[in-house]
Parts: sequence; C-alpha cells; structure tokens
Amino acid sequence: MSVASLVLGIVGLLAWFIPLFGFPITITGLVLGVKGRKVQEERSLATAGFVLSIIGLTLTVINSAIGAYLAATGQIRF
Repeated sequence: MSVASLVLGIVGLLAWFIPLFGFPITITGLVLGVKGRKVQEERSLATAGFVLSIIGLTLTVINSAIGAYLAATGQIRF
C-alpha cells in the first residue's frame, strides 16, 4: 500500500491539470497513504505518498476552482 500511495502521489502531481482525473487519483493516494503508515517497515514511503497526494489534491482543487470561476463569469467557453 505504501508503494501504491507513493506512485499515486507522483501521478497525482501530473494529473492535477485535469481535475476529473486528479480527484480520484489523489484521494486514493491519501487513503492508501494513511493505511500504509500503519506498517512500520514502509512508513517513510507511505508518508511521502501521503504528502505528495495532499499537494496534488490542493493543486487539483485550485485548478477546478479557477476553472469554475472562469466558466461562471463567461471568460471561457466550451
């Protein structure tokens, strides 16, 4: 679980450009990071994955908020 959390954290840093993909990837990374921290041997990998997932989730939320604002004010059209 720790390695999966780390991989999802890294992928989440790349996926924040598209919030549709960024949200599920980073949230899954957070869950696996929390569960992986219970294993003493792989605690550092789980912590790194947890932190990267938090950063990715923060960037995803900011990106989606900016996109929603721009769409609501009519500055971008689809």
